[in-house]
Amino acid sequence: MFRYSLRMLVVGLCALTAAAPAVTAVAATAPTGQQRATHAATRTPHPQTLSDLNTAMKGEAFAYASYNLFAAEADRQAYPAVGRLFRATARTELNEHFREAAALAGTVGSNAANLRQSINGETYEHQVMYRRFAAQARSDGDLKAAGLFTEIAADEGRHRDAFRTALKVVTTGHGTIPAPPKADTVPVPAGPPKVKADRTKANLDTAMHGEALAYAKYTLFAGHARQTGNTALARLFAGTARVELHEHFAGEAVLAGLVRTTKVNLRKAIAGERNEATVVYPGFAERATRVGDTAAARYFRDTAADEAKHAAAFQRALKRLH
Repeated sequence: MFRYSLRMLVVGLCALTAAAPAVTAVAATAPTGQQRATHAATRTPHPQTLSDLNTAMKGEAFAYASYNLFAAEADRQAYPAVGRLFRATARTELNEHFREAAALAGTVGSNAANLRQSINGETYEHQVMYRRFAAQARSDGDLKAAGLFTEIAADEGRHRDAFRTALKVVTTGHGTIPAPPKADTVPVPAGPPKVKADRTKANLDTAMHGEALAYAKYTLFAGHARQTGNTALARLFAGTARVELHEHFAGEAVLAGLVRTTKVNLRKAIAGERNEATVVYPGFAERATRVGDTAAARYFRDTAADEAKHAAAFQRALKRLH
């Protein structure tokens, strides 16, 4: 099902935190896809290619987060094989697709650069995005969403402040990196949306994509910090990542009605994978080819092929449920 049989056995740029399975290091005579992407990342992609890579990362991170919730629902409905399929596909989306795109885009930098990137993202979510979403939800009568958006805005402010403190420690060598935040895990049962306004639904979708992306990025940043010997910073990134996924994303997923029955979840996954395989990634590959970003074009084409296989596997699983 995976396009490189050795890839998941080779350590990539960054070790994943406990939320994602560890990867075992082995010797390889040929470069893996991750290594090829790492080497190719020395060339700065065209701005359009970079934009497409960032879009890909957001989609792959969202798929990872969603498929793990779908897997849990499959388990609840006594479909263990479907649960295993969703989890295996989720691992590919994060450990393979997301990480390769991140390598090509040069997402991971020094610890200081990673902290600055994180501070910028948290500041925007704290000061702008979630406050606007809360005001709009309140105006539209979606008070539960308004309350959740307000709560998450406050959390993101605390994350920003912790990252700012960590940046001072990293750049000056003085002080103590803050302890990681603790995630209040939110269970996500199957059910319809708990909001009524189309604008709130759209904002929840935007927010979920952002939280999934933050989780995936912070997981990479934690791995980099650990590799450079800064275990305290690794713990801060990893702990913040867990809040973004298990608390923020999950809370938004409940209100959005992201998880439904296993049959519906499979149909949703099939539609998404087919769209990526036939429309999204082929379009990205064509644009990357036109501007000479051959490594990115190859990544997009290979990922499109993977997504077609995922769609076929989900389709077979759906047929077995009928």
